[in-house]
Amino acid sequence: MQKVEKFSPEINKVYFIESHTLIHILSGKGSIQVDFKNYFDWQEKAIFLEKGQYIKFLSNDFIVRRIEFSNERKFYDNEVRVLFKHLISLGYIDLLECEDCNTFLSETALTDNSANIIDISSKQWYWQNPFKANKEEYQVIFDAKEIIDEEYSNNLSSNDLVNLINDRGYNAQALIKNKIGLSVKNLVNSKRLNESLKEVAFTNKNIQEISYDLGFKDDAYFNRVFKNSIGQTPKQFRENFDFENRDLFSQDILELLQKYHTQERSLEFYANKMNLSIKTLSNKVQSKMNTSLGQLIRLELINSAKLMILEGQSITSISRQLGFEEPNHFSRFFKHYSKITPTEFRIKKYNS
Repeated sequence: MQKVEKFSPEINKVYFIESHTLIHILSGKGSIQVDFKNYFDWQEKAIFLEKGQYIKFLSNDFIVRRIEFSNERKFYDNEVRVLFKHLISLGYIDLLECEDCNTFLSETALTDNSANIIDISSKQWYWQNPFKANKEEYQVIFDAKEIIDEEYSNNLSSNDLVNLINDRGYNAQALIKNKIGLSVKNLVNSKRLNESLKEVAFTNKNIQEISYDLGFKDDAYFNRVFKNSIGQTPKQFRENFDFENRDLFSQDILELLQKYHTQERSLEFYANKMNLSIKTLSNKVQSKMNTSLGQLIRLELINSAKLMILEGQSITSISRQLGFEEPNHFSRFFKHYSKITPTEFRIKKYNS
């Protein structure tokens, strides 16, 4: 059984994931945040999240389809866990490359058998082959991730962790480093940091209690590690994340960007509108939204450009409306941040 829901999420609200979930963003602009990381390239993707994660929508115009799967046994399958147990980024399927996925996620195909999207997506994930590994190598890598998720707070060494992995004739340390570009120690530290962020942001535990629960030798050491990684103390991070109150800063700056991004790109303009200095505005954007103001401006420009391309407008017209001096300046900008030219984007969308 699964629960299928189409809804318009609230801006900046934390949506906790209670069961294995597929998120399909139908429309909207702006970025999403999953486990304290912002993502700007969610378009044409089916996103897979596991229990314990969260998602936030950093704009107020999203329309989202959410499919929650209640059959927990399904997700112990080694072929399926690759979708949900993320290594360094989101687990996702590129819908432009998966016709069967699009069929299941179409407006008219949300029937009781939509759980089959998991099987189709698993096959598609392996076809995408994000780390250029074979299936047996992937199982070793994800075995390591399973162990890390269970043992990260127990202060085991990298060798201890690797020794817990099933022996399949692979050097797990070398395999993970070669395929993912990170060491086992990196993955452990990343897991511990992410759990630290959740404890600080979403609980009322004191810092000493959090440091003890996560296996740090004392709270002073935890504070140093946290600040070196995040740039803020745990107390500062808790205040800036503002989980309970959800202040309007993020919404206010995003509304300004949506209104003025085609005309104004200077940080000074937005700082004046927010009655803040440039430095204060930049720091608040970074601490509250985990990105830069410049990145947010570029994102608005790219999103507007994509909509205009799909409307059939010419490159010349789009570049003029978005304030570029020459069409080739716009094309270079678009390719730099989208990795494809405007023409290639148009062709890819029309052929999908």
